[in-house]
Amino acid sequence: MGWLSRIFKGSDHNKLSEGHYYKEDAGYYLPSTSGVTNDAWNQSQNQNENEDIDRAIALSLVEETQKANNNVNDYRSQLEEDEQLARAIEQSLNLESPPRYGNENMYQPPIQYFPMGSRICAGCYTEIGYGRYLNCLNAFWHPECFRCRACNLPISDYEFSTSGNYPYHKSCYKESYHPKCDVCKHFIPTNPAGLIEYRAHPFWIQKYCPTHEHDGTTRCCSCERMESQEAGYIALKDGRKLCLECLDSAIMDTNECQPLHADIQRFYESLNMKLDQQIPLLLVERQALNEAREGEKNGHYHMPETRGLCLSEELSTFSRRPRLGTRNRTMDMRAQPYRPTTRCDVTAILILYGLPRLLTGSILAHEMMHAWLRLKGYRTLSQDVEEGICQVLSHMWLESELSSASGSNFVSASSSSASHTSRKGKRPQFERKLGEFFKHQIESDISPVYGGGFRAGQKAVSKYGLQRTLHHIRMTGTFPY
Repeated sequence: MGWLSRIFKGSDHNKLSEGHYYKEDAGYYLPSTSGVTNDAWNQSQNQNENEDIDRAIALSLVEETQKANNNVNDYRSQLEEDEQLARAIEQSLNLESPPRYGNENMYQPPIQYFPMGSRICAGCYTEIGYGRYLNCLNAFWHPECFRCRACNLPISDYEFSTSGNYPYHKSCYKESYHPKCDVCKHFIPTNPAGLIEYRAHPFWIQKYCPTHEHDGTTRCCSCERMESQEAGYIALKDGRKLCLECLDSAIMDTNECQPLHADIQRFYESLNMKLDQQIPLLLVERQALNEAREGEKNGHYHMPETRGLCLSEELSTFSRRPRLGTRNRTMDMRAQPYRPTTRCDVTAILILYGLPRLLTGSILAHEMMHAWLRLKGYRTLSQDVEEGICQVLSHMWLESELSSASGSNFVSASSSSASHTSRKGKRPQFERKLGEFFKHQIESDISPVYGGGFRAGQKAVSKYGLQRTLHHIRMTGTFPY
């Protein structure tokens, strides 16, 4: 307020107003009656007062500017001191971000001290003031705003994991992303190299620990899935085990299989391949099927367990013709050699009991093709040709079932062989998946006889048709190319 005092000092005089007296030194004067003289004198006094006021204002502004500059310099000096202190603390703590490990992208977020600036928290989107904050994932965070994506609790550990730019506690990340065994439900352990190693079924994508391949863990005899701790499998009389989904459509005895047998006979008739003989069909246990296989010379078996078998026998008859002389006279018949005639008779088809309807049908379609070839007098074929064309017919039947099985039709087609009618509502979706699995087994078979034979036969049938392929096999014993 110094400029106010200067204003008062500059105007500290006895002001004389018109028509009034004013005192100056020791005398008294009467006011002048001349307006011109008084106005000039008043104007001069007012001008002097204005100059004093302007001078005082200018001086005060200069002082205020100097004070402001001094304050700015003091603030900048304080900022520099704070930044130097922060750098010293950071260097003393020697905090560095550790390297990332694998896919977890683990970091050690440094806790730093910085002066207040224009930093916005990525969690609450408010400005970060003085105090502690985190600088990680290319953003700034309040410590309480840096939270786990899974449990939504603050992350206070030095190490954390990330997935898709989201932070996780290491334990939460493991729970969410570390693979678990579908059999024992434990986390799949790492191998000696520190890598997560597991096995997976090529079709069902069932992940499991490698140790389960050798610890006696049970597999379903139909879909090949391993038995988990949550769902127990059903034991059959011959020692095999069946999962509940496969058991739902399993065919358990010969009488139950007769409608399916009739369906496959109609399928062959639709291909102009009617069987001339009514072939007996029997569903048997594993031991009986293995014993019959030992006595059967025909056929090739590559699976650890036989599921179907076509039994046949060759019948040879001998006939002799009389020896004719001149004028067709009969001569000594004993001198004429015998002429053997061989024909094949199919005695039965054996199928392993307790398998789902689609698997039982595909096996039956395969064995009926063996019977058709023998009844039609096809000469002895190589194993890859005979087994290959039988697999082609099995694959064709599965395709026809899956293409025609939709909605209620699929339920009605399966209900005749269902052993648990209370679960019909769940069967169609899984049974379709099961049919796709059986097709996948035929298509991906790596054996040269079954797998290689199927692919060669499928290629020939796709190019020339089934009937021309069968005619070529009869004439040459090979697939057409």
